[in-house]
Amino acid sequence: MADSPQAAEFELEDARRMLGDMFAPWVLDLGLSVQSIETAPPSGAAADWQPGATLRMAFSERLCRSGGIVCGQALMALADTAMVFAIVAANRGFRPMTTVDQTTHFLKAVSSSDVLAEARVVRLGRTMSFGRVTLLGTSDGKPVAMVSSAFAML
Repeated sequence: MADSPQAAEFELEDARRMLGDMFAPWVLDLGLSVQSIETAPPSGAAADWQPGATLRMAFSERLCRSGGIVCGQALMALADTAMVFAIVAANRGFRPMTTVDQTTHFLKAVSSSDVLAEARVVRLGRTMSFGRVTLLGTSDGKPVAMVSSAFAML
């Protein structure tokens, strides 16, 4: 029996290309950028290391509700998109998937600040994958939301 081919590498430039090519125009209107992709543990990583991705959502008044607070809908879309990239990183390439569940706990308001989404795959499965995302305001580095999500792998 022949060995199955090794998964192709999925790198930062692949992720940036994917953002522009595969997401709906309204997602691109959020001003997202892919900051990092982690497909393999770095040297000296802890035993519980998980593959993931970090995305940035640039601050824009268009994403704010009254009072200059970044709206929850934009934050949830950021978290969902970041989790897609984390799963793609864990797979080392794109695989069709769809969000099954997303639970968001908002911790504090964020205003006049970019937001980072640090997404990690908790479990990568054949039919379902699970992850967690921490959203951080860049002005103070404090968490603004915690998100857990489940994706059906198609």
